[in-house]
Amino acid sequence: MEVEIIGYGLALLVGISLGLIGSGGSILTVPILVYILKVEPFLATAYSLFIVGSTALVGGIQNAVSRKVNYKLVLLFGIPSLLAVYAMRAFVLPLVPDTLSIGSISLSKNVLLMVLFALVMFASSMKMIRPKTITSNENQPQPSKLILQGVFIGIVAGTVGAGGGFLIIPALVLFANSNMKEAVGTSLFIVAIQSLIGFLGDINNPLIDWNLLLTFSAISIVGIFLGIFLTRYIPDNNLKKGFGYFVLLMALYIFSKEVFF
Repeated sequence: MEVEIIGYGLALLVGISLGLIGSGGSILTVPILVYILKVEPFLATAYSLFIVGSTALVGGIQNAVSRKVNYKLVLLFGIPSLLAVYAMRAFVLPLVPDTLSIGSISLSKNVLLMVLFALVMFASSMKMIRPKTITSNENQPQPSKLILQGVFIGIVAGTVGAGGGFLIIPALVLFANSNMKEAVGTSLFIVAIQSLIGFLGDINNPLIDWNLLLTFSAISIVGIFLGIFLTRYIPDNNLKKGFGYFVLLMALYIFSKEVFF
């Protein structure tokens, strides 16, 4: 019971992260589910899609009310992304055997998923710790690059249950000429759509604990309102760097735990 209270308490951080920096929700969700609430990793990636998707949707709607969402980009970027994430969850991952052998090395599907997730976390932390200066270019939006980015991020999201906000925001700024506020608001909408559509690939899974899933999601949604409120007081650059170091430590922990222990 105490472990559940801790897990649900940490669910608040998931929403706060999305509210503050527009990304990082899934980076927290999967480790909380796997290591604290003891959810099996493949199921945890499905849970993550629903939790992050529903939380991001609430944040996206709030940004839409503030007119910080570019709906054309949601369609142009979001449709390829959601098709990719749904295909990964519904058709590709179920074909992956429970145990994979590469030469003399054997890895379980669950270990492989967590190792891949740790690598995504590492990439995310580097982007937050050592961010490149992102400025909108003066060229016209580049639809072909946006579509390719959407497919790539959809594959990542479908595989490890990560919404991909830390990849979506730079893509919107660099290839769609968006400003940062519009990129964050649009990103939340895209994350919401691709995550919830991706979850449809798992919705018939009889192992889903709907009580846990809905409770975690509700607490996370409360967190996103707190996160949006805190943006008034916390400098964005300091927050991202601090969160980046936390994510880096989590990535190293997950990788070492799964590979060496």
